[in-house]
Amino acid sequence: MSTSRSHLLAIALAASAALTVAPLSALAQSPSASAPSGTSAPPVTVTGADGKPVVIADASRIVALGGTVTEVVYALGAQDQLVGVDQSSTYPAQALTDKTNIGYYRFLTAEPVLATNPTLVLGTTDAGPAEVISQIEASGVTTLILPVDSSVDGAKAKITAIGQALGKDAAAAGLVSTLESDLASATALVATATSKPKVMFVLIAGPGTVLVAGSGTEAQTMIEMAGGTNAVTGYPGYVPLTPEAALAANPDVILTMDSGLQGIGGVDGLLALPGLAQTPAGQAKRVVSMEDQLLLGFGPRLGQGVADLARLIHLELPKQ
Repeated sequence: MSTSRSHLLAIALAASAALTVAPLSALAQSPSASAPSGTSAPPVTVTGADGKPVVIADASRIVALGGTVTEVVYALGAQDQLVGVDQSSTYPAQALTDKTNIGYYRFLTAEPVLATNPTLVLGTTDAGPAEVISQIEASGVTTLILPVDSSVDGAKAKITAIGQALGKDAAAAGLVSTLESDLASATALVATATSKPKVMFVLIAGPGTVLVAGSGTEAQTMIEMAGGTNAVTGYPGYVPLTPEAALAANPDVILTMDSGLQGIGGVDGLLALPGLAQTPAGQAKRVVSMEDQLLLGFGPRLGQGVADLARLIHLELPKQ
């Protein structure tokens, strides 16, 4: 994910990320709560994003930094070990109601994380800022930061590493197998499509912050895997939406995420943005949206996400 998108999302969510907690020094010295019965296991060693080994002796109290990490932990059946999640953890829905919300994973402060008395903080290199991750590590909490790789291989590697960290290798292998099967089915479905729509992904990151996805983005990867073409070319990453950019993209379909579409007032609210109503997609009101994590999470449901997106952008494909 581009630096510009990360920065804008951080600004948009900064206000809701703040929590009132005890002083950091006191939290760092707080004893960990007793581990749930049945969660003890021999230490395991997992290689982090920096290439260094991380020894995990206790995964009984996990804080997950990022919605995809939370989704994988739930999919592995380890949700009872989760004590904290960040506010991007929208799937499954109960994560944010059952677990402590520690703020937004790209705009963290150490105090809310340490207030949960974690034995393991689990995230990816998207989590930050870096000095806060270092602060958590310095407090003595085992911290495993995995690389970000928004690809099929990256999704499988992430599931495998988290399974290893939690002592759930067999469950992780099962998830990877299911992902591969789902993706094979999705690929077969895409192969039957006869259209090649131009799709423009619109990211509604907050009030007044609307971006479109260029090359090298997760959105482009998903669009191409679903048998479409990214309508936005000529620049990498996420850039602000302008009327000129919308008209130059000339999309057949406008793609966005459920949360953003709801926040802007639905399809009519989206098409009121500058330039969108004048595009072929706008004139035909071809606006489609998907659940945030399913579309851009690159987690266990990747194959399902590709199939769902293919059905949305190809009118000729059968709907479920």
